[in-house]
Amino acid sequence: MTHVFHRQTKAVPPTAKRGDGVYVVDAAGKRYLDASGGAAVSCLGHSDVRVINAVKAQLDAIPYAHTGFFTNQPMEQLADFLAEAAPGNLDMVYFVSGGSEGVEAALKMARQYYLEIGQPQRHRIIARRQSYHGNTLGALAIGGNEWRREQFHPMLIDATHVAPCYEYRDRRDDETVEEYGIRVADELDAAIRAAGPETVAAFVCEPVVGATAGAVPAVPGYLKRVREICDRHGVLLIFDEVMCGMGRTGHLFACQEDGVTPDLLVIAKGLGAGYQPIGAVLLDGRIYAAIRDGSGFFQHGHTYMGHPAACAAGLAVQKVIQEDNLLENVRTQGAALRHALETRFGNNPYVGDIRGRGLFLGLELVADRGSKEPLDPARKVNAAIKREAMARGLMVYPMGGTIDGRRGDHVLVAPPFIINQGHITEIVEKLGDSIDAVLPA
Repeated sequence: MTHVFHRQTKAVPPTAKRGDGVYVVDAAGKRYLDASGGAAVSCLGHSDVRVINAVKAQLDAIPYAHTGFFTNQPMEQLADFLAEAAPGNLDMVYFVSGGSEGVEAALKMARQYYLEIGQPQRHRIIARRQSYHGNTLGALAIGGNEWRREQFHPMLIDATHVAPCYEYRDRRDDETVEEYGIRVADELDAAIRAAGPETVAAFVCEPVVGATAGAVPAVPGYLKRVREICDRHGVLLIFDEVMCGMGRTGHLFACQEDGVTPDLLVIAKGLGAGYQPIGAVLLDGRIYAAIRDGSGFFQHGHTYMGHPAACAAGLAVQKVIQEDNLLENVRTQGAALRHALETRFGNNPYVGDIRGRGLFLGLELVADRGSKEPLDPARKVNAAIKREAMARGLMVYPMGGTIDGRRGDHVLVAPPFIINQGHITEIVEKLGDSIDAVLPA
């Protein structure tokens, strides 16, 4: 009997007892290779002593001090690190406890910025279908994950949704990749014009779409076109890098690969690598200046923002990534993992697409490769693959509704940055066996 309200109420999951590098060990001693980083969180695995000791040291010094009264050293140091590493003028940092909180804060920052500069009519948010920006009501409203949104629709603010940049499904045979990216980006321009440019506050997107569509990267030129459109209409650009950021794609910030800098950038998961709950919003200095020189107060806040132990963990995680040159390992092992997946599944009749960047990869599953016909949603293939993988001691992140919230299945693979070739072999073998068990050739 459990008194915990678990995610799934029909069964109690195994108890995680300890961590051992890239493995989670349950109470029965069974080992699971964490090939999804939980939810693309555990980028350093589960037992990095340097991070654990940094958290312990901070707890010995002071575990908590409310930011309404004090700043703290780890928060200041982590902000310095992020501001120095971030692209463009993203030189101010607002700390929160997770991704949904970060997106909510970014939306409020965008709104208050326009109030401060005398454009109170700007309040509309535009985002994309098949996106996910969090489970709090504001983040859920702008997200395009219909399965998560459906039962809460009456409670959600209005938001406009345009097409995702989803080359596998949506690029026409008569257009190049670049032409496709421009066409899809221009949907944003049309949506802004239809809403009235003077009413639009921000456009929000993931540079590489995460859980909802399965590691779908923007095609070359798409995000640059989006940046141009936002600038043309005076609209703020918000990048949600909660899942794809902080090294997951082989760059500290995913947008660096595209050469595009947003006005606000939300990070979380890989920032603290699961050692403590933490997220942050990085914002352009001009947005901060408008609030600082205007009202002087951001009308927002959370009890645990800037938590000293969480910031100590985040700073330690980023130092380990630097010291161990793990971004290079992400690029190297990411290429090796992709090659291994392509070798194993290249002729699999049920694997339609293998995509992603770095150690952020997705496999889209189909009933027919030629027509790209999705599998019957009633079969719940994604859930079956998760069960088979767990039985084999492998954690991956399968999801359904890839195409439109109902149809489509994919498997997200996002292992820790510390994996080696042996881990890659184990991931691909166990994933292959799991898919074969559910979808026998």
